Amino acid sequence: MAAEGRTAVFAGPRSIQIESRVVPDPGPTQVRLRLQGCGVCGSNLPVWQGRLWFEYPREPGSPGHEGWGIVDAVGADVRDLAPGQRVAALSYHAFADYDLADAGQVVPLPTIVDDQPFPGEALGCAMNVFARSDIRAGQTVAVVGVGFLGALLTQLASRAGARVIAISRRDYALTIARQMGANYTLSSADRSALLEIVKDLTRGRGCERVIEATGFQEALDLATEITAERGRLIIAGYHQDGLRQVNMQLWNWRGLDVINAHERETRVYLDGMRAAARAISEGQLDPSPLYTHTFPLEKIDDAFQGLEERDGEFLKALLVYDRS
Repeated sequence: MAAEGRTAVFAGPRSIQIESRVVPDPGPTQVRLRLQGCGVCGSNLPVWQGRLWFEYPREPGSPGHEGWGIVDAVGADVRDLAPGQRVAALSYHAFADYDLADAGQVVPLPTIVDDQPFPGEALGCAMNVFARSDIRAGQTVAVVGVGFLGALLTQLASRAGARVIAISRRDYALTIARQMGANYTLSSADRSALLEIVKDLTRGRGCERVIEATGFQEALDLATEITAERGRLIIAGYHQDGLRQVNMQLWNWRGLDVINAHERETRVYLDGMRAAARAISEGQLDPSPLYTHTFPLEKIDDAFQGLEERDGEFLKALLVYDRS
């Protein structure tokens, strides 16, 4: 039987409408999700702000892709999932009460996280970036940019035994970084002072691993400058608003390994989501302090406004759906 629920429709720049939507029964290899919530991703911000190349209205529920919830119905050929299971999914219309997903893109969640939000794609992204970073005990690791992703990577690197330098322009983000285990927290406001401090902390060598997690040119430049010879520079920021320049002379002279840590393969995304569920279950990852703001679906515009401004103690916004 088809399900009916609310969905957010991006009608135009800075304009989201809440509409009623009928979601059909799942196809043979699909499941229908009764979503409990969805994370608000920084990559969605340009869609809300508007760009010349976007067409409106967008599809109902898009571009929400960090959803979690309960399996509501399964297709005839689905064997490993059943109604009532709590899952995270790679579905792409998750700013809504219901969504459909291919069964192969659904990750069952352990019961230990039953009372926690689980924006699976975002958590999986952090695990995949961490895996590509090849961080080891005893290394000095700099995280440039402490948003949700940077804070998770700070925690993962610290618990791996690395000495972590967290860098941000926001005082609150640096406070969070200390909670996540950073050994040193540095403001990016005074670039020359920051470079001198990093030089002193590393005895002039620079950092063996540097993760750029902002998506801005100046952060990429800074990350390059503090990476040690034969170090690894990991680009985790979302650089989709124009061309970037890189200091190829410095990359070349220092013999840097430069890793673009973004993934596009569904299999890799799902592996990261499963790894995140295991890490939380085993106490290696605790994202709960990072969920700083929650909004009902009707306040989705407010969630994007907060994401754009990032004032005060804003770090990660979640939409939480209460249909009781």
